[in-house]
Amino acid sequence: MKKKMVFMGMLAVLLLSSCASRKSFVYLQDLEVDKEYPLEVKHEAKVHRDDRLAITVSCKQPALAIPFNMQGGNFTIGADGSVTSQGGSSAEKGYRVDIDGNIDFPILGKLHVEGKKVSEVKEMIQDKIKAGNYIKDPLVSIEFLNFKYTVLGAAGAGTYNVEGDRITLLEAIAKAGDLGTNARVDMVQVIREENGVRKVYNHDLRSKEIFDSPAYYLQQNDIVYVEPKYKKKDTEDRAIQYGTLVLSVFASICSLLWVLK
Repeated sequence: MKKKMVFMGMLAVLLLSSCASRKSFVYLQDLEVDKEYPLEVKHEAKVHRDDRLAITVSCKQPALAIPFNMQGGNFTIGADGSVTSQGGSSAEKGYRVDIDGNIDFPILGKLHVEGKKVSEVKEMIQDKIKAGNYIKDPLVSIEFLNFKYTVLGAAGAGTYNVEGDRITLLEAIAKAGDLGTNARVDMVQVIREENGVRKVYNHDLRSKEIFDSPAYYLQQNDIVYVEPKYKKKDTEDRAIQYGTLVLSVFASICSLLWVLK
């Protein structure tokens, strides 16, 4: 009986160590079921240098909107005053934000848009159009044509495009194929350029605190870097996996033989 108890104890230790190893790769471990967490529903991406923006102006009198839509590819104006862009590639249409953070907009001239949210740029253009008495009630639509981010390290490395302007860190990692077995889930960094400097935000994907991070919603040209546990992933990762498996099997066999003596 004593030998059986010892065997059961050793088996339990092996099982618990296996579970502990797997638990380190579980995301958001501290989330509680049925508990509510705040959600930022009004997140907006900010405009950066080298962004390309699709901007259209509409109004109830379509002819008045034509001068404000002379750039950005072909377009059609509906009877209701709506403007729809068509044809051309993303590189051929839209307004590129230059190195000084400006765009050249028809009639209004040079506009500084870097660092502003999409809603702020829309409001600025609308105000300038109304202030010039060009259109009484203009409608401005803006979207990103080249919103992208880059993933490096122990994940699906590459540069990924985003439809629209809203993507979370978790969604970005999922789109890149999730983290590799070589990844440190507590060292997932977002490198961002803000106001002429680079900032690094570190995240532990096991904790719900990532929801409060300024970099939980990615911005244009963010770099997501996932730190690896070790440099030579393929060789060392397989060695650790096989070594752990062999030790577990060996310990189980020895324990079983000892009990059966």
